[in-house]
Amino acid sequence: MTELEKMMSGKLYEASDNKELLDLLAVTSEKCYDYNQLRPHQAEERKALLKQILGKTGERFKIIPPFFCDYGFNIEVGEDFFANTNLVILDEARVTFGDNVFIAPNCAFYTAGHPLDVQQRNDGLQYSLPITVGNNVWICGNVCVMPGVTIGDNAVIAGGSVVVHDIPSGVLAAGNPCRVIRPITPDDRLKYQRLPQ
Repeated sequence: MTELEKMMSGKLYEASDNKELLDLLAVTSEKCYDYNQLRPHQAEERKALLKQILGKTGERFKIIPPFFCDYGFNIEVGEDFFANTNLVILDEARVTFGDNVFIAPNCAFYTAGHPLDVQQRNDGLQYSLPITVGNNVWICGNVCVMPGVTIGDNAVIAGGSVVVHDIPSGVLAAGNPCRVIRPITPDDRLKYQRLPQ
């Protein structure tokens, strides 16, 4: 089994000195650099380059630079995906976003982790676990989502949260560690009233 295959299957793998992985990281790093240098009016060029970087996209998606990821091919975004500036995705494992996902500035999704055992860590071993974000999810600013987490449909993750456990559908969750605060109810529709046209 190659180190890439180990990485993709959640097993411990050698991350720091494997030519195949380092070469893949270098290619994606160059593409992210190019993406982040494009001017704001170059929307079509941005979209085309993101389609090269990411593993799967819808037709309607936008990521405001700067954007950083490790491999890119492990990232899947649905329709009407929007991420604001400074999105970081360490996609050593699959990272899947559903439709209508909104991500505020300075958010990070980390599939990679390091062993608690000091010798394994010093030997350059790490592991990766997938992250899944459902449909209609809003992730507020400065949120970190850790390896192996699933966030359910229609959830809202409040700003500054560190998500270390699964979050169910249809809830507001917040904190470090992130926990469910309450369900999102029909009354929430009344909180912000639209002004008459």
